[in-house]
Amino acid sequence: MIKKTLYFGNPAYLSLKNEQLVIKLPEVEKNDTLPDSFKRDAMRTIPIEDIGILLLDHRQITITQGVLEKLLANNCAVITCGSDRMPAGLLLPLSGNTTQNERFRNQLDVSLPLKKQLWQQTVKQKIENQAEVLKRTRGEVVKNMQVWANDVRSGDPDNYEARAAAYYWKSLFPYITGFTRDREGVPPNNLLNYGYAILRAVIARSLVASGLLPTLGIHHHNRYNAYCLADDIMEPYRPFVDRIVIEIADSNMDYTNLTTEIKSRLLNIPVTEVKINNKRSPLMIAAAQTTASLYKCFSGELRKISYPSLTD
Repeated sequence: MIKKTLYFGNPAYLSLKNEQLVIKLPEVEKNDTLPDSFKRDAMRTIPIEDIGILLLDHRQITITQGVLEKLLANNCAVITCGSDRMPAGLLLPLSGNTTQNERFRNQLDVSLPLKKQLWQQTVKQKIENQAEVLKRTRGEVVKNMQVWANDVRSGDPDNYEARAAAYYWKSLFPYITGFTRDREGVPPNNLLNYGYAILRAVIARSLVASGLLPTLGIHHHNRYNAYCLADDIMEPYRPFVDRIVIEIADSNMDYTNLTTEIKSRLLNIPVTEVKINNKRSPLMIAAAQTTASLYKCFSGELRKISYPSLTD
């Protein structure tokens, strides 16, 4: 079942009743000009088990401990935003699988050669997906990227990932002079930041559900990064976010600021259609297949991660 992504950008009171998330809007309740019937209808309930991601984007949101407990028990990722309205924190359950200890041990014991092979597969699929985005959105000739993808060796010692990225970002937004991908860069970097934060939460949630530690990466190893593995596994998924950002940037929409409309489109990332194992699937479901296959690689059952590609 596809889990819901809930976004709260206004004052709200979130509580728990009968295993349901109860949503109350103080601005509606305190408005004396509204009829009582409207105020009653403004209160909503949603089954906790239907929620996959909860995004809190306002300082006047109150959420009870009971809600947080049930959300985590149902493997929901809770994202909190800072004063700049950008995702600032991610809350995940400590245990997401019944064989947690065994899975942790398999992950900890994975060999360096296997890590390098898995990173090779990751980079190859990322470049292939980037090439497909360029081809479809910009009509670019991508033979060079296809060659790079095929030439990636174990561990990517030739750094084809960076070579492909330089070409990719140079070609992706041709109408923005000298555009570079930079967290602090000019728009639509702000959209990319927001979209990647949502994607990171989706991948981290799936890793936890597969009984894996999002901290221990196969390539990323920054000592200050609590989500190295999530950052590894999300790499081939980034082009799906890029494609949505391109659609927004190519429209007549003002994307210099993250408006509610733009956020609404980016919040559809978990249900974006992808192709994985020769079948169409929502991105969130595909992420679960990817992380499940990753664990099987760690346990010795598989040698290849299942990654998505763009749909026809």
